[in-house]
Amino acid sequence: MNAPPISAQRFIGQRVPRKEDGRLLTGRGSFVDDIILPGMLHAAFVRSPIARGTIRSIDTDVARAQPGVHAVLTQADLAPFGVTMLSFFLGPVEVAMTPLADGRVAYVGHPVALVIADDRYLAEDAASLVAVDYAEEAAVVTLDDARLGPRVHPDTDDNVAALMGEEDADTALEARLAGAPHLVSQSIRHQRIAQSPMETRGVVASLQGERELLVHITCAGPQLVARWLTLALDRPGLSVRVVAKDVGGSFGLKNHPWMEEVSAILAAMLLRRPVKWIEDRIENLTAANQAREQEMTLRAAFDTDGRLIASHADYALNNGAYPMGADANIAVHMFLWAAYNIPAYSFVSRGWYSNTPGLAAYRGPWAIETLARETLLDRAARQIGIDPIEIRRRNLCTAADQPSVTPLGIPREDITPAQCLEKLLAVVDVPAFRAEQAAARARGRYLGLGLAAYIEPTGAAGSIAVMTGELAQLRIDPTGRVVAVMSVHSQGHGTQTTMAQCIAEQLGVPIEDVTIFDGDSSRGGFGPGAGGSRQGVIGGGAAIRAGRLLADKVKVVAAHLLNASPEAISLADGMVHVAGAPEMRRTLREIAEIAYGEPGRMPPGIDLPPAEWPRDYDSLDHERDDECRARSTSRKRLSASCVKLRLCWRREPRQQRRAAGSQSASRHTIAGARNMVA
Repeated sequence: MNAPPISAQRFIGQRVPRKEDGRLLTGRGSFVDDIILPGMLHAAFVRSPIARGTIRSIDTDVARAQPGVHAVLTQADLAPFGVTMLSFFLGPVEVAMTPLADGRVAYVGHPVALVIADDRYLAEDAASLVAVDYAEEAAVVTLDDARLGPRVHPDTDDNVAALMGEEDADTALEARLAGAPHLVSQSIRHQRIAQSPMETRGVVASLQGERELLVHITCAGPQLVARWLTLALDRPGLSVRVVAKDVGGSFGLKNHPWMEEVSAILAAMLLRRPVKWIEDRIENLTAANQAREQEMTLRAAFDTDGRLIASHADYALNNGAYPMGADANIAVHMFLWAAYNIPAYSFVSRGWYSNTPGLAAYRGPWAIETLARETLLDRAARQIGIDPIEIRRRNLCTAADQPSVTPLGIPREDITPAQCLEKLLAVVDVPAFRAEQAAARARGRYLGLGLAAYIEPTGAAGSIAVMTGELAQLRIDPTGRVVAVMSVHSQGHGTQTTMAQCIAEQLGVPIEDVTIFDGDSSRGGFGPGAGGSRQGVIGGGAAIRAGRLLADKVKVVAAHLLNASPEAISLADGMVHVAGAPEMRRTLREIAEIAYGEPGRMPPGIDLPPAEWPRDYDSLDHERDDECRARSTSRKRLSASCVKLRLCWRREPRQQRRAAGSQSASRHTIAGARNMVA
């Protein structure tokens, strides 16, 4: 009787226990403040109590004299390092910026001096004894202040940090707006927010001899931080290793180091002792990079049937004093009408400097466009006298409208906003809600129904130089377990579990047999880590792609060993199965042990694991890197995957080995990649 067919277990999309929870729920996580190094010192900052002014003098004598204080540093002490502060895009920031204030302060909380002591308590006490004499000036705080007030940075022409769009009116578009049967206009203001991750910023820096800088930091991605620090420090011969095991939330705040982290790192290099700085909550709320604080005036013209004719937006964004990249937020305009059909659109968009903490990305920084657009459509429906659902039906992009291009040049293919609306209405009983709404209003209760159709990017790779693909390196070790080195990095949202699900499904192994290593820039290749809802798409894509390559290799090896064809081999439940021959099944461990321990049994062309063979193998010194990247666009989602293969040597034909035997006897050790690397 034939055995039932073997089917691989599904893991993707299934509910499974998180691999991270065992340590996190029992208090065994490893966050930056858990790091303790021998001889470690602690840092505390002296911060500006004023938003704007010049520094007349800094008296550090009393603080330096305190017991347990090792140093009180100012920018004069750090200047010899010649650090270049970089933006998120890895280019120099747009205005002069130093790790500690250099003669001027530009916001409340601006770090002025750094105290290094035996513990944080001593450092805080000593910081309170540093006397700074300021000449306070009138601060530029709001967007209106920025437009009309003095320059935040004396070396700039004005307070405009970034400008996009057309400052001069588009006369043709203005004529469309003025001549339309219906013109609707409204202004939206979004307040400033403080990025408040559960784990505040923190860093532990230590020189490892003369050539390595080890940095433990809470961050969005250790590879990006290592790249940022390497460029900012620009010290030939110094390698930077960044480790971030567990992270308690990141947002855009932790994309890369900023003033405080850089200052602490330089202090460690200067004193040649490990230095730790952990941001307290007051520092976080006062001085950490913030977000939002934006204004938008949106105008839209409609014909008598309620169809869009034209639109214009005037947008302003408070960049603070030192943004992580001067920004006019072009994304607001790219996505504003992307789901709707509109013949003409124009805009002007400005970012403004102010004497406030600098701007950092935060959870969909363009999302004001949805609020502005959808509330305007509701207002237009009331003005025109049609239902708010109907005005959307008349303007949403349908399948018949595609392919097409938006007024900003964005191609639209295979998007379904109109279909999504109809699907929503099929499950939401709008007439019943309207009846409930009217009854509630009669009793003094106000209920509302809001609708929004929007398009936004996820998993982008290649459109911004920093936002590259992700990398997965897989191997099966001699025990039959799967080890994966990933460039993705969890911010507390279970990325290791997600990657393990992707890999386990491809290899047909229990998810418990997949180990994910990430959070260390010395492992694997470059990846930007968290940001832009990309890790599941791109990191997961790399994991799936690598898993398939590795599964194919296992099938070739197993087929050779079991005298079967690769097409007859399947992988499930950690076993290798042969179709129609259940008695021939083997564990993955059995196959791996042969691959590692008996390389002579491997099929021709399969790369072998490292071993010592005094006569049979020549030491080869070549390496080939194959990077496999796949990008696909579907419903405005861009995915990419990257798999890196390292194949360092291969078995030579017998006659070549005999001929080379006398030459190879002295070269015993063969360095290479593991057989199961894919």
